[in-house]
Amino acid sequence: MMDWTDRHDRYFLRLISKHAGLYTEMINANALVKGKALHLLEYNQEEHFVALQLGGSEPAILAEAAKLGESFGYDEINLNVGCPSERVQSGSFGACLMLEPNLVRDCVSAMREVVNIPVTIKCRIGIDKEMSYDFFRDFIKVVSEGGCNTFIVHARNAWLKGLSPKENRMIPPLRYDMVYRLKEECPDLKIIINGGIKTYDEIDGHLKYVDGVMLGREAYHNPYFLSEVDKRYFNDDHAILSREIILHQLKPYIDSMREKDIYLSHLTRHLFGLFQGQPGARQWRRALTEIASDKSAGFETLLNCTMHL
Repeated sequence: MMDWTDRHDRYFLRLISKHAGLYTEMINANALVKGKALHLLEYNQEEHFVALQLGGSEPAILAEAAKLGESFGYDEINLNVGCPSERVQSGSFGACLMLEPNLVRDCVSAMREVVNIPVTIKCRIGIDKEMSYDFFRDFIKVVSEGGCNTFIVHARNAWLKGLSPKENRMIPPLRYDMVYRLKEECPDLKIIINGGIKTYDEIDGHLKYVDGVMLGREAYHNPYFLSEVDKRYFNDDHAILSREIILHQLKPYIDSMREKDIYLSHLTRHLFGLFQGQPGARQWRRALTEIASDKSAGFETLLNCTMHL
């Protein structure tokens, strides 16, 4: 979710669900330690529970980045070893690290030594076209020796060559059964499943076999999907807010951002899917596009877009 789940998107999603865990986009640990990306650690207190997702492959650097994350108040540090993009591979991190389980174990161990918050892993089930359960299981077992007991698994292989990141989310087949088997064989580990999940029936089906479900693009493109999460899975019977009320609740945030010279366009790009599946959704997206370049736009400008619904 690089360049997607920034602080503005996470604040918006938190208005829809009070309890769903939120994750940052993957942030380069080396850039953080060098001070070049510290602004990416900024977030809103309303976001908790919020995890910092890091990319990196050097234990000492990751440890420093994890300490920074903890000092900023994040609730969890997550190391991404599932991203297949060539840009990430060129930095020797992301999915290519699944070929180096001992190094990943050492990275986890180094981070756990310096922070008091959980350190977790997000990974794939394998690399390239080799569909080996043994490879997947052995990777998990080695990394768990570093003290990681929570794994978020995108149930597809990552093809390091020949597929774009978008194709990597669609072409490699989903193998949920491998994730189920891992949980059965490693009951002491917390296993969270990810990949291609779009309905509550699918979520309920997965929860029969694993400990949790992570949503990625469905939560981004259809954010109001999260409106029932609190009632279904967190025993919170608070009233489900309408899309219009959620929009109105953005006013204080938009006003505060405008005071900091942060333009409305930083938020509107995350709102395209709010009316997904509703009459007028296309007109809503078009209206948001038209105001994106207006640097003077504020909440009232955004509200005027609802007239197209």
